[in-house]
Amino acid sequence: MDAKIVKGRTTTDAAKRAESDAPILRALRDGELELQEHLLNSSNNAFLARVRWARAEYFVTYKPARGERPLWDFETGTLVNREVAAYIVSQMLGFPNIPPTVLREGPFGIGAVQLFIEFRAAENYFTLRAAQRAEMKRIAVFDAIVNNTDRKGGHVLSDPAGKIWAIDHGLTFHEEFKLRTVIWDFVGQAIPREILDRARALRACLDQADASARELEQLLTRRELRALRARTDDLIARGVYPDPPLDWPHIPWPPV
Repeated sequence: MDAKIVKGRTTTDAAKRAESDAPILRALRDGELELQEHLLNSSNNAFLARVRWARAEYFVTYKPARGERPLWDFETGTLVNREVAAYIVSQMLGFPNIPPTVLREGPFGIGAVQLFIEFRAAENYFTLRAAQRAEMKRIAVFDAIVNNTDRKGGHVLSDPAGKIWAIDHGLTFHEEFKLRTVIWDFVGQAIPREILDRARALRACLDQADASARELEQLLTRRELRALRARTDDLIARGVYPDPPLDWPHIPWPPV
């Protein structure tokens, strides 16, 4: 992914992130995938697995499409595509930190494979938000752009080094406005300029149909992509954090 020019600034962080993730992405795509444990607490069928590639070894989560629970508003079998699309958009934006994620074949068919992040089990959005407001502002903008309808508090993690990660993005990119999240701290506040600049860079990438945008075209429908562009345009034009939807439950349940 190339760095994009936005008002004299470049999104070099996004390019650096893509470069650093490249060897992990190759391992996740091409390595030997071995199931370790069935994750029974997951709302959809998910497994802890191990990937071996060359001399490297990674623990990952594997979510096969055939294990998705049917939903009335999302086509069954598409949630894995949305997990990967969310990772790609995070790379294009330069935030938030989402573990490297790929779509590949596994023991139960095609699925999303995501690098497993060690995390502090006692931490979540509600315990982290006071000390991590800048990071939460980025996650809130990301969720508005991808139309996340399931941002629970437990989907925001802190690793042992204190780095903040965002996970579980299967319920995203719906063409109808369905933002549902626990992060409503910034409603009506101005979005920081640095974050808006990143949104403009994302919008430029979508228009120019660069490599990342072409990947999104393989994962999402045309209507979903048009809605993604429209949401990004609206966020940039307004320049403030959005209000909760009036016709949609705006807090997920359970909230953690």
